[in-house]
Amino acid sequence: MLNQYYKKNPIFKVFDSTLVSLPAPSNLSFFWNFGSLLSLCLIIQIITGLLLASCYSPNMLLSFDMISKMMETNDKGWFIRYIHANGASLFFLCLYIHVGRGLYYSSYLYTHTWNIGVTILLLTMAAAFMGYVLPINQMSFWGASVITNLFSEVPYIGKNIVQLIWGSVCVSDPTIIRFFTFHFILPFIILACVVIHITLLHQTGSSNPLGVMSNLDKMPFHNYFSSKDLMGVLLASFMFIYICLYYPLILGDDENFTPANPSVTPHHIQPEWYFLFAYAILRSIPNKLGGVIALVFSIMILYLTPMMFMSKMKSLMFYPVNKILFWSFVVILILLTWIGMCPVEDPYILTGQILTVLYFLYYIINPIMMKMWDLVP
Repeated sequence: MLNQYYKKNPIFKVFDSTLVSLPAPSNLSFFWNFGSLLSLCLIIQIITGLLLASCYSPNMLLSFDMISKMMETNDKGWFIRYIHANGASLFFLCLYIHVGRGLYYSSYLYTHTWNIGVTILLLTMAAAFMGYVLPINQMSFWGASVITNLFSEVPYIGKNIVQLIWGSVCVSDPTIIRFFTFHFILPFIILACVVIHITLLHQTGSSNPLGVMSNLDKMPFHNYFSSKDLMGVLLASFMFIYICLYYPLILGDDENFTPANPSVTPHHIQPEWYFLFAYAILRSIPNKLGGVIALVFSIMILYLTPMMFMSKMKSLMFYPVNKILFWSFVVILILLTWIGMCPVEDPYILTGQILTVLYFLYYIINPIMMKMWDLVP
């Protein structure tokens, strides 16, 4: 009787088609686990964010002290905040690996799914930046001032956009209220985009390391892949909780413990580690407008990858030269992250400019090398 009810109920039909009997390629590797890990990260961020929002007030003078008192007086308040703060790092780590896997195995050929994924990346970066500003410490205040000032480079209406964001002549209470509002709303927009992303993925099916789609070599998602995802979730959760309990401040900055002071500029302004590569690209361009364009294009170029693909084969692993290019690109990203932490002085300026050129050259050279390899008899 119960099985017949499950078969007749449309909700269980959808559940069965999407999670239980969904055909999935049998050779999916560990890198396909990061999709489920990203879902876990989003759930963690939404739950802990709601708890933190219940005891937060968007105020330039009170926010820093209020967060400090919440961590000291509320039951497990410190733990909730550290989960939320370090959860952002886990989110971006999984997100970057997920995008890197898509580039390596040419998952961007599923154009609609890929474009929604890049949109999720952009929205997540926006939400993370606005959330970083909310504690109103010295680094977040000056980071907000620097980044929002970049909009002044928009032709004709740049200054008006900056004033609209600030709601005043500088970063002040109206700015924090705006940031808090959008930081609260954006995760739910991201959640909606994730639903669309998964829906589109289930219409086309997952890619696989070989890049060959065949209905003969597929198996139901449950219970092999669901168990595999569960193992990845348990492993990541253990490592994440360990960091939150024993090393919760390892990824933070010392200036985060200093209340915002508009009259004193920090010696070295830098964002969180997951924005450092983009920050290095921004400051490597001598011209301010050029730096802003390079910063935006460093992420927006991901939208162009499906159009730049010119190969017959669908997987990078079949091209030895392109495998070298990809892992060189990963090294370039790591070096750009390191340059973003360094002061703006020689030799870091020249090194950042060289790495910026190499970063963009990858997206140009990689499809050309694929096409040339196809022409080899």
